[in-house]
Amino acid sequence: MELKRVVVTGLGAITPLGNDVESTWAAAVEGKSGAAPITHFDASKFKTQFACEVKDFNAADHFDRKKVRQLDLYAQYALVAARQAVADATLTDENIDKNRVGVIVAAGIGGLHTFEEEAGYFALHGEEMGPKYNPFFIPKMIADIASGHISMEYGFHGPNYGTVSACASSNNAIIDAFNLIRLGKADAIITGGAEAAIFPAGVGGFNSMHALSTRNDDPQGASRPFSASRDGFVMGEGSAVLVLEELEHAKARGAKIYAEVVGGGMSADAHHLTATHPEGLGAMLSMRNALEDAGMKPEDIDYINAHGTSTPVGDVSEIKAICGVFGDAVKDLNISSTKSMTGHLLGATGALEAIFSIKACQDGIVPPTINHAADDVDPAIPEELNLTFNVAQKRPVRAALSNVFGFGGHNATIIVKKYED
Repeated sequence: MELKRVVVTGLGAITPLGNDVESTWAAAVEGKSGAAPITHFDASKFKTQFACEVKDFNAADHFDRKKVRQLDLYAQYALVAARQAVADATLTDENIDKNRVGVIVAAGIGGLHTFEEEAGYFALHGEEMGPKYNPFFIPKMIADIASGHISMEYGFHGPNYGTVSACASSNNAIIDAFNLIRLGKADAIITGGAEAAIFPAGVGGFNSMHALSTRNDDPQGASRPFSASRDGFVMGEGSAVLVLEELEHAKARGAKIYAEVVGGGMSADAHHLTATHPEGLGAMLSMRNALEDAGMKPEDIDYINAHGTSTPVGDVSEIKAICGVFGDAVKDLNISSTKSMTGHLLGATGALEAIFSIKACQDGIVPPTINHAADDVDPAIPEELNLTFNVAQKRPVRAALSNVFGFGGHNATIIVKKYED
């Protein structure tokens, strides 16, 4: 059967850089950092006391009191970003069949804060009160519930679920949405990811693994992918949501088109609980699978939004994988890690970086990898690579590839390209 073409017709975002796509993209192009001391809780006794939090977000501005009680913070972010994306795509009762519109929104962790609160309350009071839990405990906590809330708000009856593959989660969601649409199973799918784990269990848990930067004296400079002095990732939070749509369906209703999704690749490292394969074997396979799926060659890609978390092992293994896949074509690439500005949004990171990749194609601008100094070069990273250090670069971007890799060895790569009719 002939596969249908899939385009992006709507975007929404709540991020550490801004509470919509426009402000987030503008800050990324300017090379701004979203890192600051943690405000969600008192982190003064933690090894890491900073993160990339969402700013100026008040749930009461978006939901009534009853709804707020039903929604963990991660789901609040997801719903607001989805509202932006649906409005941006101009999906209405008149121009869609709701039975053929789905929702696939990912979370790597889900309602961690809700779990933390309920388990903590039981630990303090369970002995005298017995097992009295909030009736919203489970439906607030579970990692699929953001998709459920979005579908209920709009009455979308198409495929509906969440994907969970740690930091690869939202790329897996996008790939699933892409495949369902091109196979003719849906006309449009609202997809992406959301996460809100900047709470004691999240920060403390990652600290115990020595995964987070502890550069408490310089939060904005802490996420420094590919630099010799990097010491771990900076946790981020928020949501990014895209509307994927079958091309002819989008054209028939006169939708604007941001970009085309052309390929998705997945693989497993089958190596370690948390560490990437040191030679990047799984990452190579994921990128090669994406290129094959798109029917593209390495030289067709102009920009790679790298996973680039600022961890000592992960950055080097990804660079090895990129060099292994792209060979001589690597010299013509721009590569950057936008996590240097947003921090690592865990299960939401792939969707946000998909938006950055789309905007790079649309605007012909590659966002930078900030916080790099000329005297801080990692000798394990080839000098000839263009890692777009510190300043955004203007260039035509015909197609962009975006990598995300998750604990458990999950790898997922998507390719988007500038739309041409």
